[in-house]
Amino acid sequence: FFSSDRLQQPYKLLERRAVTKYSIIALTTGHTNRHHLLDPKYIHIMSPSKKQKTENGASKMNVDLLEELDEETLNSGAVGFTADQIFIKNPACVAYTYDDVIVMPGHINFSLNDVDISTKLTKDISLKVPFVSSPMDTVTENKMAISMALQGGIGIIHSNFTVDDQADEVRKVKRFKNGFITDPICLSPTSTVGNVVALKEEHGYSGIPITDTGEMGGKLMGIVSNRDITFVTNQSMKLSEIMTPREKLSVAKQGVELTEANEILKETKKGKLPVVNENDELVALIARTDLLKNIEFSKASKDAVTKQLLVGAAIGTRPEDRERAKALVEAGVDVIVVDSSQGDSTFQIEIVKHLKASHPKLQVIAGNVVTPLQALHLIQAGADGLRVGMGIGSICTTQEVCAVGRAQASAVYHVAKFARRYGVPILADGGIKSTGHITKALTLGASCVMMGSMLAGTDDAPGDYFYQDGVRLKRYRGMGSIEAMSKGSEKRYVWDNNKTSVKVAQGVSGAVQDKGTMLRYVPYLVQGVKHGMQDAGVSSLVDANEKLYNGKLRFEIRSPAAQKEGGVHGLHSFQKRLY
Repeated sequence: FFSSDRLQQPYKLLERRAVTKYSIIALTTGHTNRHHLLDPKYIHIMSPSKKQKTENGASKMNVDLLEELDEETLNSGAVGFTADQIFIKNPACVAYTYDDVIVMPGHINFSLNDVDISTKLTKDISLKVPFVSSPMDTVTENKMAISMALQGGIGIIHSNFTVDDQADEVRKVKRFKNGFITDPICLSPTSTVGNVVALKEEHGYSGIPITDTGEMGGKLMGIVSNRDITFVTNQSMKLSEIMTPREKLSVAKQGVELTEANEILKETKKGKLPVVNENDELVALIARTDLLKNIEFSKASKDAVTKQLLVGAAIGTRPEDRERAKALVEAGVDVIVVDSSQGDSTFQIEIVKHLKASHPKLQVIAGNVVTPLQALHLIQAGADGLRVGMGIGSICTTQEVCAVGRAQASAVYHVAKFARRYGVPILADGGIKSTGHITKALTLGASCVMMGSMLAGTDDAPGDYFYQDGVRLKRYRGMGSIEAMSKGSEKRYVWDNNKTSVKVAQGVSGAVQDKGTMLRYVPYLVQGVKHGMQDAGVSSLVDANEKLYNGKLRFEIRSPAAQKEGGVHGLHSFQKRLY
């Protein structure tokens, strides 16, 4: 729309384009003494040929036809400010957190289902969902890594394991096949009914395979179900006396497809179907209840060739971590995260170079960094991705104890802008407290976000639930806490082998509230991020990046009062539910 004192602009527009393509629409102004076509107060120029139809048949105008605001209005701050104006032209020399920044709304010409949040984790690894679980011993072990990969993200196995145990965690993820239980609890023929009863009370089921060793991988001897023990009163009776023996069992051979296994269960009307190899050793178990609730995960993060789930693992920077990395690669790990609180060190540069030289196909994420200079050194060493964040996690005290770090919004923007020159994606690690924070990280240039406390209260996080003041909780601790450092994570903060007599904690131990199952929680996070991106007027992470760097994506800094206003306020009491 143009006012009568700016009629030269429509004329210029008509001069640039074929007049026959456009219609000039005069809008009524209430003045009856104006009759000329170009005389009304406002004129709108539109191409009828470029009208689009939405799915429900409604007309939608191509966004390219919406006239831009004049430069004076844009530069006034009326529609917010570019990221460069906020983070670079920053006379106050202030660093900003996610809470300090708010994204300005953009034009929406796409549906929520059209929002694409697929992304790059590293140069060579793509994900359908930009979520990564943190390598913390209260967050990511094989269960969390499997759940994350099934839903389009990826999990990074923590390094507070022995080398063999960490490699075994990776193998469990790589062996996982939806519907197949690859690590069932087993007993031996000499185990007792009491052992079965105890397992039933703890885990809620009693269909337990019996192997000669009492472990997965042993020769299958039989199976014990609930009906075998229902009327047995002697708790010390050996399972060899009551189990269904091997010769009476229906089994499937290794390599069986899920659909075929389902048919076997239907025909035999059994609750459990053991899967054995050519030596009759137990390699998996299929449960009818799992098949009935089996979900096809179309967004699962899988290797394009092997179709196995993707998984990452963390290592330190000490010399012995080279052997840890080798064992992880042999176990099938897809990406290694070099885990240091401050990544710009000769120790990390040396191990990144070693990993890229010894395992050329392995993807390596280096960090943590918060400045372009730190990033440059690790990119030059060969890093395929960068982990950004220092001292901003909910359980981290690095900034308080060491007085070093950076506010996360500023760190993400500056490192992402620099790293994109080299085609290196960045992973925003820490400071995420809501879906809004995830959206802010992604619109500031991050390719993925790494989460700890956001995931620690879910079913798939390590540890047991407990109640405190009537609230269901799970333990959560920083890898810089004394408790975690005593288990091995000290190497994240002390990079060489010199023994320190005094440990300086850079984290705390605490608890987080129950967030339920990952099968509900991750879709909630995904939908929240899609809503945020739609409101910002960006249809994909590629679109977000383009608009971030061409100045079309706008932001503002919120005052403390504005931050308060942007949350729940003015209520006597309220109940906050995620979904």
